[in-house]
Amino acid sequence: MLLEKTTRMNFLFDFYQALLTDKQRSYMELYYLDDHSLGEIAESYEVSRQAVYDNIRRTEAMLEEYENKLCLLEKFQQRKVAVEALTAGIQNGTLTTEQQLDMLAQLQEWD
Repeated sequence: MLLEKTTRMNFLFDFYQALLTDKQRSYMELYYLDDHSLGEIAESYEVSRQAVYDNIRRTEAMLEEYENKLCLLEKFQQRKVAVEALTAGIQNGTLTTEQQLDMLAQLQEWD
């Protein structure tokens, strides 16, 4: 569960980091990407652990809200699955040309 949340937050951060403040971006990078503890981040910013914790939790909620509205991660995952299925179908010859074109059209719709 923890690894899944970390992976999800990393993806959401990749998609939406431009919408965050510098401080939010920095805390999230240190916590999720660099694996710093709350105490380490608090010490380097000279704030309390609770302040860092609150900021990270609010930022996580913001990232989830952005995803609920924009669905960039969901669309990315759908495209990834479709590309993998299309690639496998072409490689093993199980897709007709018409099916391949339909899958390509679906991918273009998502963009």
